[in-house]
Formats: sequence, C-alpha cells, structure tokens
Amino acid sequence: MAYDIDMIKKVYNQIAERVDKAREIVGKPLTLSEKILYAHLWDGEPTTAYKRATDYVNFAPDRIACQDATAQMALLQFMQAGKKKVEVPTTVHCDHLIQAKQGAAKDLLRANETSNEVFDFLESVSNKYGIGFWKPGAGIIHQVVLENYAFPGGMMIGTDSHTVNAGGLGMVAIGVGGADAVDVMAGMPWELKFPKLIGVKLTGELNGWTASKDVILKVAGILTVKGGTGAIIEYFGPGAKAMSCTGKGTICNMGAEVGATTSTFGYDDSMERFLRATNRDDVADAANEVREYLTGDDEVYANPEQYFDEVIEIDLSTLKPHLNGPFTPDLATPISEMSEKAQKNGWPIQVDWGLIGSCTNSSYEDLTRAASIAKQAVDKNIKAKSDFGINPGSEQIRYTAERDGLLQIFEDLDATIFTNACGPCIGQWDRSDRKGEEKNTIVHSFNRNFSKRADGNPNTHAFVGSPEMVAAIAISGRLDFDPTRDKLINEDGEEVMLEEPKGLELPPKGFDVEDPGYVAPRKDGSSVEVKVAPTSERLQLLTPFEPWDGKNITGAKLLIKAHGKCTTDHISMAGPWLRFRGHLDNISNNCLIGAVNAFNMKTNFVKNQLTGEYGGVPDTQREYKAAGIPTVVVGDHNYGEGSSREHAAMEPRHLGVYVVLVKSFARIHETNLKKQGMLGITFANESDYDLIQEDDTFNFTDLESFAPGKPLTIEVVHADGSKDVIKANHTYNENQIEWYKEGSALNLIKKMNA
Repeated sequence: MAYDIDMIKKVYNQIAERVDKAREIVGKPLTLSEKILYAHLWDGEPTTAYKRATDYVNFAPDRIACQDATAQMALLQFMQAGKKKVEVPTTVHCDHLIQAKQGAAKDLLRANETSNEVFDFLESVSNKYGIGFWKPGAGIIHQVVLENYAFPGGMMIGTDSHTVNAGGLGMVAIGVGGADAVDVMAGMPWELKFPKLIGVKLTGELNGWTASKDVILKVAGILTVKGGTGAIIEYFGPGAKAMSCTGKGTICNMGAEVGATTSTFGYDDSMERFLRATNRDDVADAANEVREYLTGDDEVYANPEQYFDEVIEIDLSTLKPHLNGPFTPDLATPISEMSEKAQKNGWPIQVDWGLIGSCTNSSYEDLTRAASIAKQAVDKNIKAKSDFGINPGSEQIRYTAERDGLLQIFEDLDATIFTNACGPCIGQWDRSDRKGEEKNTIVHSFNRNFSKRADGNPNTHAFVGSPEMVAAIAISGRLDFDPTRDKLINEDGEEVMLEEPKGLELPPKGFDVEDPGYVAPRKDGSSVEVKVAPTSERLQLLTPFEPWDGKNITGAKLLIKAHGKCTTDHISMAGPWLRFRGHLDNISNNCLIGAVNAFNMKTNFVKNQLTGEYGGVPDTQREYKAAGIPTVVVGDHNYGEGSSREHAAMEPRHLGVYVVLVKSFARIHETNLKKQGMLGITFANESDYDLIQEDDTFNFTDLESFAPGKPLTIEVVHADGSKDVIKANHTYNENQIEWYKEGSALNLIKKMNA
C-alpha cells in the first residue's frame, strides 16, 4: 500500500468538482497543469481566473521532500516556527553527503563516520516533528520519491530544484528554498506567481540510440537555460504516451536546466504500470476513477496553440542522440556533429570518465539500456578506454539490478559501483585521476555541467548524454565517437560495432529489496530532544535576521559586480562545502567565491573600499559588516540559476549584504532572497549594469515608500564624485513586502504564531 493513501484519496475525491468549477470560471478547456493548480488552491474551490505570469496565488501542496544538504537549514528554520508537528506529509532523504571514491560499501561507511552528526540531527528532528526519514544509502531523493510518494494529479514542493522529477508521474512538483518548505510545514499557504505554460507535443516514437534524455537535451537547446523561466512545461502527444514513466521523469527532471517552474505529463498507461510495479495498486485504482482529470482536455491537445503560451513540436522518430555541453546544459550538439564541433572549439577528445546515475538517469530502465551496451563490449572483447562509474537511484533499484545480474555486467567492464546517492553529480567525488586544473573531458548522464561542478576543476569539460550514450563513449574513450556509424577495435585487433541499446521498462521479476532504508517517525515526538553542540562546526542554531528599520539605504558600497553566468554554485559552492550546510556562519565563508569580478575577471578577488586593498569576497564583506556599512551585489542575466539552495540567499544576508541588483533572476533564487528579507531588484534599463564602477556608493532615495509595482530610484555615486540616477524594478507584492519589513518570512510566521 502507498504512503499517505488517505491524503491521495482526498485529493482525488475533490479534484472533479474543483476542476469542473475552474473550467467554468476560466471559460475554456484546461491543460493538465491548470487542472492541478486550480485543484490545489489554498482557499479551496476556484473563484477567480488567474492571469499567467502576473497573479500571485496561494496554494496548498500535498507533500514536501527535503534532501540532507538543504534539509538542515530548512529544519533549523522550522524549529523556530513554534510547531509541534509538520502539517503536511514530509520526508528527509540522506543522499548528498556521501562522497564517491572507492565504491558503495566503503564510501557509505566513511559517510556515516564523517557526517554522523548531521545524520543524527536530521533523524532526531524527523522523529520529533513527524517526518519520514530515509537513511544514507536508501537512494537519491527524486528516484525514491518517484518510487514511493509521487502520484498523478498531486502537487508537491521540495528543497531541491530537481523535485520536478515527479512530473514523470503526473505531478506538479516544484523546487523551492527551505523557507518556502517551512511555510507549508507550518500549515501556511505557499505562494507562487501563476505560471505561463509551454506545451511540447511529442510525435513518433523513440528508436535506436535515441533516448528520453535526448528529448530534454533537444528542448534545452531550443529554450536555453532561461527560456522556461516562470513557466510549466507540459508534454503531450502520442510520443509522450509511448514513453516509460521513468523516461518521463528524466525529461521533467532536467527541465530545471531551462529554468522551468516544473514539467509534467498526463496520466497514462505507463504511469499505471509503474505504480503497480512499485506496489501502489491502491493509487493506480484511485487514479483510474478520475483519469480524465489527470490529463489535459482533448481540445487543448488538439489545438495547443490556443491554450499554451508557446508550443514546441518534436518528432521522436527523427530525433538524434545528443551531447550537451561543456560548461552549460543548453549547448546541444547531435552526436553526429560532435567531431567537427569539438575540433573547432578545442574540446579535449580523450574522455577520462563516463558516469551514469544521478536523480536524472538512475532508474532500472536506465541501467538496463546502459548494461546492454556494456555487455556487448564484454562479449566482443572490448576494454573500456575511460574510467566508468555507476550510481543506482535507490536501494530498491540496486538490489533488483544486482539480483538480475546488471551490476555484474558493469563490474566485468571494470566499472565502480558507487553508493545509491548523488555523488559526482553534485561534486561529491574524490576523483583520483586528476590533479590541479588540467584540461580534460568527462561524459555523464547527470543534469548539470557547470564549471567546477563535478570535480572542482574549471577545465573539466563535462558533457551530458543518455546512459547508453555515456556507456558507448566511455567504452570508446573518445568524445567524437558516434556509435551509429563508427567502429571499434577490440583486443583481438578486430573491427566491431556496437548494436543499438535494448532496455527493460520494468524488471520482469518485479522489484525487490531487503531494507529500503526508511525510518518512520514516532507518533508522539514530544519527548525527543534535538541536540546541537555550541562548538559544532557542522550545525548551528539560527539567530533571526534583523527587521528593516523603515529607512532608505544610504552609503551602501559595491561588494562585487559579477560578470556573466552566476549560478547558485558560484554563489554558494557545493562539493566540500556541503559539510557546512547546517552552519550558516561557516558556510558563509564560501559566499560568492565562484563569481567572476567584472573589473578584473578573477574569482574571489574584490576591492575593499575601506582599505583600497583586494581580498576574498567573504573576508571583505565581513569587514563591511563589522563597520556597519551596507553593501550591494550586482549581477547579470538569470542570476541564481541552478540549485534551489537557499544558502545562496542566506549567506549574503548573514554577512550584511542588503541588496542584490541584477539584469534578471532565476525564479527560485529571487524567491529565496525575498524570503530571507533581502532586497532583490532588477535594472529597469539593462544597460545601466555598465554604469556600475568598482568604487561606487549607492543611495536608495525612495525605499521608504516601498510598494508593489513602484520602481525604486537609486543614486549611484562614483569615486570622482559624479553621479548616475537609475531605476530598478521589483516583483514584491504586499505580503512579500511584509517579509522584508519583518526581516524574513520566518520572522513573520513566528509573529503570527506567537
């Protein structure tokens, strides 16, 4: 039986009435996304037709999922909310703090030794507040959610940007910062600007070397990393129905890389098969009773241009395998064009590592398709020319794959089976074959390939592909290898070709597992004591941020003007810094150290206007804070893209940054800044970014009358005494301005619960 089945049945019992009412109010057929949104309004039955990309709407998500790196800060905040128990089903998953190095057994043992303090904290907090806890090694959060909690027509939020993976099972699942999750845990509404809708019509059927991953690689090339911002991507058409549920999950997962709020598919037979294969017949039976409400209306899919803000059509029958990268997930290259493009751009042709796994591609089907390629190499006496690593998505998948002989195939090719965890995908990788910053190439089936992300080396050229393509390229050892036409030389000197991959949607013998890794919370956790040692380097109880004094910000200094791409990895790096995710002061020592200073094109090297000397960003900012001087961070387009990590907003707030002024924001990061009481604003005229100079001082002349829809005026004073007066826009509504006034959204929650 499914977890929280009563909650799921409640959603289904009310969905028909709410959707019918919404259709009446909107006055036209509805997309699946609209059905789910209108069925989850905080106020219950719909009464208003909301305007896309304009209206802020309060929602009531069905559940919450947190991964261990972000759960620490989320739960530290929840502990301040004054609640005895979470109001919405919530789970914590320990998957980020396990470093890939020697193999699953040794790596998991080491993680339990080095991060036991954090794991014990998360388990105790989960016990106290009624939260389901998934132990280290249980699996990657999004695969575990897909196998256990996701359900068609539901709405969930999660403290990880790839929460969107659950769209593969027909949910509207959205990545958020921890403060958003705390709101919902505390029984408050969750606010979202009603999203735009992008429809992707899939025709034809995947064949040969083309996989579901190639769909999102193609879409990323079309939309770019910001093309989906503020929108839900809804996939439909005969090609969508022909795909497996986990294949749909792969596509939805990587939708985060185009900035999409989330992505989703309508309920169909493949989802029903997956539900039943994962022992959720009760959910499948309940979903079948309201099946027409769990997909878009027929008229919508027949005439999508009338109902979506943008429509993309992809013929799966002619879609070619892709590799995306390096350094950005939207640089899409058909594998047939890689040789020419790599030579033109000077990308290293030799591939040192092939990595399969992450929340994107770690399902049973993914492993079978990659294993079918690995098996051919073994049978044809071909040795892999690249190192090879595998991260299964969950203990259930790992156990089943081992039972069915899949893992042995990879091991016969000298692959390393890592823990059921994120590993190299998030920089948790002790890569032994490289030292320094040598230029090199890796290929992986992950979702992100930003500079330094996997191994900390800015010269590692990382390319994203399907698991089967990663396997083929790792076997060949060459980035320009095209398995559809290129031959390999085996150990006997013979020319051989790899045949097309073959996979299994679901295990023929069914899934099996001895210990899935789940720990249920106590029914009454009131006696559980949560301990945080004052001397801990890993955990630190939070001190509330100070409220706004109601005055204009004056005399603010420029901390850094970031050049180009500035993701949450640049603002708050992962990798070795993950160990400090529960200690705000310690992790603030990585604040903006990856951002490129526009004035010298260096990282972590900014001018201190108090001394005239150059130093690291956090050190410089701490001096400004000690002197009581507010500061401003200036950035480029899509500032804060990538992970949902709210540390990228909390760290500058903690260190005394008052304002982030950029050309445009990524959605989650903008919300995180607002939640933490920061002023996140955008240039009304993007070219004003060029006016900002290294020694500038900022005076906000009309912040005292801060109001929705009213631009702010900023006097920018240069070192020579000259001034530029610029305008800045913002998207704060009345409620969000209250967060700003109180110092944070959490402060407002505490005030309301007092």
